[in-house]
Amino acid sequence: MNRVPTGITGFDELVDGGVPEGSSVLVSGGPGTGKTIFAMQYIYEGAKTFNDPGLFVTLETNLKNITWNMQNFNWDIKMLQDQNLMKIYRLNIAGLGNDAKSIEEQISKELTIISKMVDTIDAKRLALDSTTAFSVWIREEGLLRHILFKFVNDLKDLGITTVLTAETRGGNKYMFSSHGVEEFIVDGVVALYFTPPNRSVFVRKMRGTNHSKTAHAFEITSDGFLIRPKDEILWSSIK
Repeated sequence: MNRVPTGITGFDELVDGGVPEGSSVLVSGGPGTGKTIFAMQYIYEGAKTFNDPGLFVTLETNLKNITWNMQNFNWDIKMLQDQNLMKIYRLNIAGLGNDAKSIEEQISKELTIISKMVDTIDAKRLALDSTTAFSVWIREEGLLRHILFKFVNDLKDLGITTVLTAETRGGNKYMFSSHGVEEFIVDGVVALYFTPPNRSVFVRKMRGTNHSKTAHAFEITSDGFLIRPKDEILWSSIK
């Protein structure tokens, strides 16, 4: 099985050197656990270290916020953007209400745009931040689950290696998505926890991978994620 190294310091040691090529991996956690940074770093390191073009798709209303967040680290994203090794795209699904037909048509249009961008830069990686944000515009639970299922599956059909983020409700370390659907569609689940002052990462599942079965300590530095694969965290200490 071909593997895609994330380039995130210490993480690839937990997953046999990288995630399976063409897979989709969910990175979940409560507010402030570092999900967006993980997804950003996956795209950035792919472009900088492995020359893998990547597309970062966000549901943020302001792309400048994403750029500023990346520039808070020691990352030269402008150079990579100029070289067509990195693109940032804002998904446009705002203001659609709960009309299923309109939402599905717009999602289909967005997937077409994403597919064209992937082809344009010959992207090997994609990150979507976040699946949780879909619920801001899609309030009906059944429709939301249907849209998420279709969207994630269609992303998998692009044949690139994808990281998606999802925010979980605080206080439940066994919850791995907001809507109870994402973790069953994807090939891998990575859970992030923050119990001040300690941060930890746990690989819940990873298809075809003899991954670590314990939680490990990490910190967020000026360069991004720094995972300590030899530092194991007791599961009982995570809240």
